Amino acid sequence: MAVSQAGTTPGRCYAWWLAIRPKTLGVALVPVLVGTSLAGSQQAVVHWLPAMVALLAALLIQIGTNLHNDVADFESGADGPERLGPPRATAMGWLPAPAVRRGAWVAFALAFNLGVYLAHHGGWPIIVIGLASLAAGWAYTCGPLPIAYTPLGEFFVLLFFGLLAVSGSYYLQTLSLLPAAVLAGAIVGLLAAALITVNNTRDRETDARAGRRTLAVLCGRRAACCIYAGEILLPFALLPWLAALSGRGAWLALPCLALPLGLRQIARFRRAAGPTFNQLLAGTAGLQLVFALLLAVGLLARVP
Repeated sequence: MAVSQAGTTPGRCYAWWLAIRPKTLGVALVPVLVGTSLAGSQQAVVHWLPAMVALLAALLIQIGTNLHNDVADFESGADGPERLGPPRATAMGWLPAPAVRRGAWVAFALAFNLGVYLAHHGGWPIIVIGLASLAAGWAYTCGPLPIAYTPLGEFFVLLFFGLLAVSGSYYLQTLSLLPAAVLAGAIVGLLAAALITVNNTRDRETDARAGRRTLAVLCGRRAACCIYAGEILLPFALLPWLAALSGRGAWLALPCLALPLGLRQIARFRRAAGPTFNQLLAGTAGLQLVFALLLAVGLLARVP
């Protein structure tokens, strides 16, 4: 059932489905996929249980963050009638704010419990990454200075949905950390940060009126376009370096098949206005997922 801001009220289950923002969940899946694939390419084996637990924990942290964002933006007045983004469950009255907040804490609590196993498997580095990720998920739109309302949103995503998530997934498989894992984290993190740039450019005017100082608000539309282009193109430019560090050679040219899609997204960004940013957001998420799948294939492919 499609739902618009002026459309039919969804059923309760579908309202929860919309509240967790399923189109954003690939951002949590991608780092685990890439980190696990890189480890598998180097040790010829994948430990599936920690990989699956890490994936589920990452999804739960993302869901908790989305639910917290849903209720926090409603309570702060961010999701007003002039909102250009997709409708939010709390602001639209589909779900009560206390229930959405409880849902966020349930997701964080489940992720914490899964983290106990991951900490047992990976030791103190995983404890640090897990606790930092949980805290960051809460602080993104809560606390005295929410990260989402500062110029640090893109850096936050690059760090937690790129560098730390990929490095942590790699470490769970190998109990070691190599420069290739850090570089792979930067690559997928840049594509994740592009999602924030789209989101914040779409909301630039309303954020400015609300006193928020996102990177798009501070830099303006033209600079945001340049930032987005860099976030899209730099991952492709870094592939030769990753190929050298990982020893995968020409296999890591596979993600270049997604370059035309990336160029198309950059062109769309230049033309985007109002609600069309929502289609651009979905397209950027799709680009990151396609890039990551091709990267995983390139990492795991066996030379005949």
